[in-house]
Amino acid sequence: MSSPATKQQPSIAIVGAGVSGICLAVNLKRAGIHDFVILEKSNEVGGTWNENTYPGAACDVPSHLYSLSFEPNPNWTRKYPRQGEILEYFRGVARKYDIYSHIRFGVELDEAAFDEASGQWKLRTSTGEETMVKVLASGCGQLNRPAMPAIPGLESFKGASFHSARWDHSFDLNGKRVAVVGNGPSAIQFIPEVAKVAGELTVYHRTPNYVVPRLDRPYTAFERWLFAKVPGAGRAYRWALYWTLEKNRIAFTRGTWFNKLFRQIADQHMTTQIADEKLRAILTPDYDLGCKRILISDDWLPALTRPNVEVIGAEIDHITENTVVNKDGTVREVDAIIFGTGFESTKFLTPMKVVGAGGKPLTQAWQGGAEAHLGVSVAGFPNFFMMYGPNTNLGHNSIIFMIECQVSYILGCINKIRNNRLSYLDVKPEAMERYNIGVQEAIRESVWAAGCRSWYKTEDGKVTNNWSGFTAEYWWRTREPDFADYRLVSGS
Repeated sequence: MSSPATKQQPSIAIVGAGVSGICLAVNLKRAGIHDFVILEKSNEVGGTWNENTYPGAACDVPSHLYSLSFEPNPNWTRKYPRQGEILEYFRGVARKYDIYSHIRFGVELDEAAFDEASGQWKLRTSTGEETMVKVLASGCGQLNRPAMPAIPGLESFKGASFHSARWDHSFDLNGKRVAVVGNGPSAIQFIPEVAKVAGELTVYHRTPNYVVPRLDRPYTAFERWLFAKVPGAGRAYRWALYWTLEKNRIAFTRGTWFNKLFRQIADQHMTTQIADEKLRAILTPDYDLGCKRILISDDWLPALTRPNVEVIGAEIDHITENTVVNKDGTVREVDAIIFGTGFESTKFLTPMKVVGAGGKPLTQAWQGGAEAHLGVSVAGFPNFFMMYGPNTNLGHNSIIFMIECQVSYILGCINKIRNNRLSYLDVKPEAMERYNIGVQEAIRESVWAAGCRSWYKTEDGKVTNNWSGFTAEYWWRTREPDFADYRLVSGS
């Protein structure tokens, strides 16, 4: 499984050529490490930005912050970048650093098992190949497996049906009767676009979300000139964006004045955009702001007031060959059903099988919910690292900042293994437990621990996805590995 870029067998395998995988790969090369391979199930780099091509797809983090710190882009066209522009940015980074030559496209990791005797991971891929690597790094992320609701009769539907992350561009929505199930971050982006062309659009809206203004706009020619020509202008703007968003973490602590301020902003946004009191009642949440993801949009609420759009607050009972039936018995004929129902976010690394020391599967280690030391290392799984792992998602800032922190930390561990000729290093169970107790204690003070259901938490209520504090704290804790937290095993 040697990559085209290297004659030798790779010593490092990265799973996924998304943002995390590209970031780690580039930093490995910058550190002089070239013996790695990337396994990518898709046909192109970009991860979520390669897969999510639905109309209106965009990022909810400002473009100058949703980019790698070492690879600024002065040419972003607007404040919040669209899917195509983001994808081209990461393709450009991959081309610049010759990452493509390390990638095996169309290859998925089926199973990884750690061999203590050799201190290596034995990998088996979807193509049937087997190989051994010293280090295994996951860049799968949290939002890569679409979640489909178990609605009775869905399999009998004769029209078009698809998830937003698997958009069917061959189906013409013009003039069609379309049903959308879900109202999360993806749905609020594609619904305004679908509403422009559909004959009838019915939005099945189970649990409302708080929505605040996006205030998106194109960058002016002068601003782009400034970012490109004035030394330090882009970096200063990036830092201003970072600290502006960083302060918003205060809003996710229950009872703070900032949380109440955000609630007022969301309520005011709703009042000014939705005049109909009945519709407003359907769209207004009854839980703490931030318990579910806060959505940002300028066109979602206006789209719901279009004459061809109907919002249904009742739950779906079942689906027939050409209808959607509510629990109240209401029947609507539709030509297409689009699911904006999110992802299996708490099932980290699904569906690959990861088996650690002593033959223990990762699924067994995570029976009570996924957890890791700093979201990166799992006790009993030596030389295995994750990016965008458990409890590293954010509600207030750029995930790319977190990924860069994790990559720096992982590089520190890889250098320790290589420079000290270690067979492997393995985070101590007590260090991981101590860390996660602290994370969960801090989360209990946050809005994420409130009573609503969200993709941040498991069915039994454990918050497995979100980081508990400020990103600056995470940077401080990951700036370099503390090897007192690890068991270091020397090579023979």
